[in-house]
Amino acid sequence: MRSLNILERSRSCDHPRVRAPPLTPLAAAVLHVPVPERALLIGCGDGEAALFLAREFPAARVRAVDSSAAAVRAAQARVGLDPEGRIAFKRAKPADLPYPDHFFDLVAQIDDRVVAAEVARVLRPGGHFLLAPPRPPRLAAGAREKLLRAHLSRHTILIERAEAAGDGKFFVARSEEGR
Repeated sequence: MRSLNILERSRSCDHPRVRAPPLTPLAAAVLHVPVPERALLIGCGDGEAALFLAREFPAARVRAVDSSAAAVRAAQARVGLDPEGRIAFKRAKPADLPYPDHFFDLVAQIDDRVVAAEVARVLRPGGHFLLAPPRPPRLAAGAREKLLRAHLSRHTILIERAEAAGDGKFFVARSEEGR
């Protein structure tokens, strides 16, 4: 990954430290889910995370959305021609996803502004939701995690695993069956 060798000065001292690649939490999270048939990435940015999911799950169809038209164009340019239609990008807001109910086996997001109702709508019962922000929340991480758990559980998505990975943390959640 291109950010693997980035050095950053520590704020507390003059010694450089190596930062983990920004996709490290997502890479750690995918180890805890079964191979999906259809995966959605919310907030695709430049497409790097969507391409990672497509490489990690070569049989899956990967869809990715971003609210920024420029980000979608950049992601499409990175993918180039995809004659099999395995990966596709659309402009969409996280609160208004352009997909049918219960369409995805896996939904992933790499920022922590989750619209749980919409994730629950597009995620099939028993499907997995991965939340993998590249950096931990700045303040009150414990309180934010408690709120996230409550927010997701109101929409029948239960966090099964939460672990640190690289400079961030990932959450693996599952939609309850038979909802």
